[in-house]
Amino acid sequence: MSYEWVTLAGYSNDFVRAAWLTLQVTLLAFAIAMLLGLLTALASAARIRLLRMIARVYIEAIRNTPVLLQIFIVFFGLPSLGVTLNAYTAGVIALGVNVGAYLAEVFRAGIQSVPRGQLEAASILGLERSQIFMEVVLPQAARAVYPAIVNNLIQLLLGTSLLSAIALPELSGTATVINARTLLYIQTFAITLAAYLVLSNVLSWAADQLGARIFHPPLVMKKRARRLFFAARQADRT
Repeated sequence: MSYEWVTLAGYSNDFVRAAWLTLQVTLLAFAIAMLLGLLTALASAARIRLLRMIARVYIEAIRNTPVLLQIFIVFFGLPSLGVTLNAYTAGVIALGVNVGAYLAEVFRAGIQSVPRGQLEAASILGLERSQIFMEVVLPQAARAVYPAIVNNLIQLLLGTSLLSAIALPELSGTATVINARTLLYIQTFAITLAAYLVLSNVLSWAADQLGARIFHPPLVMKKRARRLFFAARQADRT
């Protein structure tokens, strides 16, 4: 082992702490994004015009401005209004608000993908609006948009690298500090890239496992299982 890797081995704990912090920020921001996205999607389909306007302004303002500037506004701008947040909290909020706007469009598309005939049939059967949403719309919409939700989760993980701009010691910020101390550019950033690759693949694997449990049939099936499933469906119809 060359001296470069021996030197960086002394920073292994720093990389581990940074990776754990990156994962924490990702999951917390994603929880905020899911909530905001669902509420905004419902608001955009509401009968009240004011709610639709608020939802549209939020989506357009966030999706058409740089996320880095949004982070700066939360971290540097809010203190001028009397709201001071540390880098961790500001990063979670800024990323959650940003990804929430994208998820809102994903959820809206999923809700609109449910055939209108099913909604009318559920209404004829006497189901209330809340029951129709929870028992008819949500299960089908969730299945339709699940891959897009997972994609946004991975993009959020990678977007945490922008938080190094407000001195949050996540993976990119920690790598920058270590690189400044050691001047081992290739080795330092190669380790950082590998860490992002591991985290993104772990999240993707976890999402696949979750999808296999909550969706039946699973979103991704082996070729033989998929052939048997559709053969069984065809037999049921006949």
